[in-house]
Amino acid sequence: MATDPVCGMFVDERTAELTLVRENRTYYFCATSCFEEFSAPERQLARLRRSLAVGWPLSIVIVVLSYTYPFPSWPWVAFGLATVVQFYPGLRFLRGTYDALRSRVWNMDILIAVGTTVAYGYSAAVVLLPSSLSHAYFFDASALIVTLILTGNYLEHLTRERARGSLRELKALLPTTAHVIREGGTIEVPVSELQVGDRFLVRPGARFPTDGRIEDGRSTVNEAILTGESLPVAKKPGDPAMAGAFNGEGLLTVRATKVGADTLLAQIGQLVAEAETSRVPLQKLADRIAARFVPLVLLLAGAAAVGWFLGGVGFTVALLVFVSVAITACPCAFGIATPAAIVVGTGRAAEEGILFKGRDSLERASRIDVVLTDKTGTLTRGEPTLTDLLPSSGIDPERLLRVAAGLETGSEHPLARAVREAASARHLAPESVRSIEALPGRGIRGEAEGRQLSILHGAAARESGVGLGDLIERAETLESAGKTWSVVTQEGRPLGLLGFSDEVAPGVAAAIAALAQDGISTVMVTGDGEVAANRVAEQVRISEVHARVSPQGKLALIRDLQAQGRRVAYVGDGINDAPSLAAADLGIAIGAGTDVAKESGGVILVRSDFRGVALALRIGRRTVGKVRGNLAWALGYNAVLLPMAAGALVPLFGLGIFNVLPITGALAMALSSTSVVLNSLSLRWVALAG
Repeated sequence: MATDPVCGMFVDERTAELTLVRENRTYYFCATSCFEEFSAPERQLARLRRSLAVGWPLSIVIVVLSYTYPFPSWPWVAFGLATVVQFYPGLRFLRGTYDALRSRVWNMDILIAVGTTVAYGYSAAVVLLPSSLSHAYFFDASALIVTLILTGNYLEHLTRERARGSLRELKALLPTTAHVIREGGTIEVPVSELQVGDRFLVRPGARFPTDGRIEDGRSTVNEAILTGESLPVAKKPGDPAMAGAFNGEGLLTVRATKVGADTLLAQIGQLVAEAETSRVPLQKLADRIAARFVPLVLLLAGAAAVGWFLGGVGFTVALLVFVSVAITACPCAFGIATPAAIVVGTGRAAEEGILFKGRDSLERASRIDVVLTDKTGTLTRGEPTLTDLLPSSGIDPERLLRVAAGLETGSEHPLARAVREAASARHLAPESVRSIEALPGRGIRGEAEGRQLSILHGAAARESGVGLGDLIERAETLESAGKTWSVVTQEGRPLGLLGFSDEVAPGVAAAIAALAQDGISTVMVTGDGEVAANRVAEQVRISEVHARVSPQGKLALIRDLQAQGRRVAYVGDGINDAPSLAAADLGIAIGAGTDVAKESGGVILVRSDFRGVALALRIGRRTVGKVRGNLAWALGYNAVLLPMAAGALVPLFGLGIFNVLPITGALAMALSSTSVVLNSLSLRWVALAG
């Protein structure tokens, strides 16, 4: 249990996160009420709307009465209306002050409550005890201050809810029931009762109730709500499907692979909310400033009021000085500087299928100056095809392919899928292979009928000293054509070569150009041969290439760059990328990659699109820039206006300036908060083209 230094509310952040995952709720930082329930956003906005519906009309009437004196008893009418404003719309500030005092934490509600209560209380005393006090009324100041600040709060809440709107829309699209196949029939069950391994039907025009893998049927599936890809994707047996995706014209039989909080849609909600509730270093700085700022402001307000009183201006003017300083200095902009930018930035990223994972990934993304990227599945489509089947002398090509397909059974590596698809196209049954073991960055091995079998990628085969014999020239021919190759071995002797070709993914060149525009260099680091790597590098305009690099070599390169003071992001999609994703300053996992890669990444790209890398880093940089700008604005605002509120303008305008300073201070404070929100909202339009 911890106490928030700005709002003074007690917060158990760990419990809040668990509640988020298990009960579809989240808690987020707010300028005046700290962690508020995302499960009831409309209630929050409705309460503020009701408060403003009362506050604005009454405040306007009070101002008119205060400046026109329409009838002798107008102070009593103003007193009654101001009482309603002070204790209905203004009640939230009084409660916030009570919570702050109870938890012994200074917060901004104290400044608002003290300033408005002093102005209201003195005016009420003048009405009730007219003979003992100067006939000065400040009902207009107390009412307008409450109303203006509530207006700023309403704009903050509205901004947050609009940023979260797309996520709520996604959740609303999920079906509530699923058609599960059991005992030869189909029954309809609630989605909450689905279990991993259940087989269910997805009819044409329906949405997938959970993540799964297609077992039967073909169709086109629109995954735009999750990936942003507008065109439907052709799906066939073996392909993955995501909860919330829209099925086209075909009937599909799907086996559930993830349910509940483990689905991609649920993880998106969790990651977005975690990013919004995170206390990044800049937020902690803002919290510390605000926590120390409030008592200093009260001391300054008191000192200024006493100073003017001792200078002979009278109690009424001294009171106005106190109210002006307290209201003008209210540090609302400090409270929303970081959350406003993070909410909008992470919301913009989520719209593009970019998920910032962890408490500081957004800030780390802002500091990156070099991107290391794998080739296959990141710069290329990640869907290589088996183009060449080159058996050794005396080896049947079909047996070569059957052995390779048997070894690649169960693997999710892009090359493995290409091998299996080639065998399926030729109607060849994979050879039965046991004791299959993945060799990260090198290949795979197994055993069949007591014989040791393996598939080694080209670089790994050369390092292992596998004798290729008459296959050497063929391997060099594949490399010269820019193709990737692997060798299939039996008891250490080559059975033949497999040649693969993979096209460069759309938009990669534009993304690398955008990175360069932002001052970020891109380096390709791959286990493939130099010819294949250089061919892709030339197409996408990458000048620095490291080919034939093992996973250990990638780690060494990352650490070498870090030792030079560089901030490194690594982009990958496979099991062999996991160590590099973890070692880099920021790991960026391509969405089509393995779960291990995603677990290791600080940023997850739901789409398999390298453009997301450039956009993620740009959003991170712009978001942190907005946070710094917001904090600078908040500090500058107080540095300029506090002296004015304390009386710096009196030599120019006389003591009468204090009659309007409380209201102008509240207006300036509301404008300060609004400017921070508007500055953060500009993140909605961050794009690669901008």
